[in-house]
Amino acid sequence: MRRSGMTLIEILAVVVILGMLAVVLTVSFSGKMGKAKREIAKTQIGQIAGQIELYQLEKHRLPDAGTLSALSSAPDASYYIEPAKLIDPWGKALLYIVPGPEGHAFEVVSYGSDGQPGGTGDAADVSSANLGDAKP
Repeated sequence: MRRSGMTLIEILAVVVILGMLAVVLTVSFSGKMGKAKREIAKTQIGQIAGQIELYQLEKHRLPDAGTLSALSSAPDASYYIEPAKLIDPWGKALLYIVPGPEGHAFEVVSYGSDGQPGGTGDAADVSSANLGDAKP
């Protein structure tokens, strides 16, 4: 009589194949997460820039430089933003600079995953001054 079943080598082969598949999926997924966070940061900065412009229309001035707390201090104002939305996808406070670069009245910036100016990929800066640029 012959017994049917899997040998140790067959089981090890299946485990190795599943392990390799898990590694490939993890690497692929982590790359997509970085890109998704950059897109979230772009959207978030665009919304905040719109709220700053609304603040300027209502108050006839820009919020004070350095902080966006003016946007979250009046819950009944039309320019109100929840304080949690003033944090970038990497958990760091968004920067607000007045005046902005290249003739812009202001700039809202996230320094990306590393929290330092400059960088590439996930660590690249996201700025309201260049949201319209087609750069990746």
